[in-house]
Order: sequence, then C-alpha cells, then structure tokens
Amino acid sequence: MPVSQIDKMVENAERMMEEKSGACMKGLELAEKYYEEYGRQMIRGQFPDIADQTAAGLVGYGSECLGFDDEISTDHDYGPSFCIWLPREVYIKCGKEMQAAYDALPKEFMGFAGRVEEEQGKGRVGVLCMEDFYLEILGRDSVPGTPEEWAAVSEAALATATDGIVFEDPCGKFTAVRDGLLAYYPREVWLKKLAESLARAAQAGQYNYARAMKRGERVAAELALTEFVKEAMQTVYLLNRKYAPFYKWMHRGMKELAVGSEIGDMLALLYQIPDPAAAWEGVSPTDYLYHLNADDGRVLVIEAVCNVLVQTLQEMGLSGRQDNFLQNHVGEILAGLTK
Repeated sequence: MPVSQIDKMVENAERMMEEKSGACMKGLELAEKYYEEYGRQMIRGQFPDIADQTAAGLVGYGSECLGFDDEISTDHDYGPSFCIWLPREVYIKCGKEMQAAYDALPKEFMGFAGRVEEEQGKGRVGVLCMEDFYLEILGRDSVPGTPEEWAAVSEAALATATDGIVFEDPCGKFTAVRDGLLAYYPREVWLKKLAESLARAAQAGQYNYARAMKRGERVAAELALTEFVKEAMQTVYLLNRKYAPFYKWMHRGMKELAVGSEIGDMLALLYQIPDPAAAWEGVSPTDYLYHLNADDGRVLVIEAVCNVLVQTLQEMGLSGRQDNFLQNHVGEILAGLTK
C-alpha cells in the first residue's frame, strides 16, 4: 500500500480519536456535511437539467452506513464521500461526466483526509446507477413481490440496501424501492422465518449443546452455542420487524432495538462464564434427559434467554404456550398463517 494512503488512514484515525471525547464525527454525519458543502452545489450548478432526477445519500456496505463506525473503522473506505444515484437512462448519458465532477471535489474536509479505498470497497460511493445499486446488493432492482421472491433475498442484503440515509431524492425513484423494502416481509414470510429461527435456536441451545458436552465433544458444543446465539439474535430482529445486518454487527445492533434488546447483554454472558467442562465430568448418557444441568452456567443463561423470548412471543400474541422449550412454540407461530 502506498505511503500516502497509510498517512491518510493515520490522519483520519487521529482525527476520530481527537473527537471521541466529544461528539464523535460519524461517517453518516461527515457524508451529509460534505454533500451539503459541495455535493448539492455541484449537482445543481453543473447538471441543472438532471438535478431533479438525482438522489443523494450514503447507503450500502460499511459500518458507517449502520452508524456503528469508530476510530477502528478509519483504516479503510473512510473519508469525506457520498453516493449519487441516477436512473439507468440518465446514468448512461451523464454518469461519466458527473463522476468526473465528483472526483474534482475537494478531497480533504473538516480536517479529515481524503477517502482511502480498498479494492473491494471501490464503487460504493460516487456516481452510481440506481437500478444497478439494488441489483448488486439484492440480486434484483425492484421490491420482491411474491413470498418466494422475498425468501430468495438474504436478510443481510435487505439490511444493506436499507441502511444509511438518503439526503435528497426529488424524483422519489430511489426512495420508492427503499420504502418498499423497509415495509418489511409479508406476514407469511415473517412468520415462517420466525418459526425457523426458533426451531434452530431450540435445536442448538436447548438440545445439542448439552448432548455435545455429555459426549465431551467440545468443538461441537461450541458450534451449538454459537448457532444458538446467532439464531436468538435473529429471532429478536424478527420480533422487531427489522432486518438483521451482516453477522459481525448483529450483536452491536441489538442495542438499538425496542423489543428484546436485553437479550444482547444476556448472550454476552455466555462468553464470560468460566470453562464449564467440570460440570459434565462423570455424567452418564442418561443424565439430564429431562432436567437441566444447573452446574453449567451456560445452560442457565440459555434457558433465561429462552424465557425472555417466550414471554415476548406471548406479549405479541404469537404463542399461548407457557413452557420455554422454543421448539414447542413453532406450531403456534405457524398457526398464525391461517389467521
């Protein structure tokens, strides 16, 4: 990597650290200020004939689009920048010219050095084709119509296509797709995904974790634990009717959720409990078939998480069962398809 790029990374990281004690400048805020200072004037001044067909904002890949960026994030794909989206027919005619105008904007802004992009981060900002933006992320350029079309798009992709902020969209074309996606899954798809996550969480955390520990299969037990954590988080996002982001931000994002956010703190406890191997020493194959091994703190946390999930299902009218074995609630969820 060229020394100049390394210098920019260091400069941006230092700038972020300086602001950390006060109001830290997030990437979304930086992008909006940069657009307001230079972008709007560039579009309206140099491209008045297509200004009303131009949308601008910062949406897509990267922690800054989620609002989760920090000083660590500044080592790649960070700096003053924003997106300009043009309809395909306009992009074909004017895209290159507008990109040249975008590239001519000042690189440094408010003390932040110019954006340094990794190879895989190229094409995320600047002038983009509206339809291709959604096509690249979702595999389609329009809102899914049928349940099958919705199910074919990954949840992380839906989260990526709907994160960030749209600063302006006078023609409303970019926002129309965004709003259609944000309207969330049809009820049929939502309930099926919820049932699937509950079933996987039960299988991994309430069933296979203990069986793997009894066998001394520690790797299998850790995999079961990880699967439980992932599916429990997935369930919470579904209960909030919010798309779960890329896996490394799922736990961080739970802090922003209105329903079940406390489960994030409970799941974190699973990784603070001392090695539970001693709790399973001398256990026979017939032990703990119908009751819990309360000597393993992980088991207790798993059950506590399941209790909160079941309580939430009951409060939302999705299940009337009282037991906390998540698998037993799957039928109740699926019964909602006929209501």
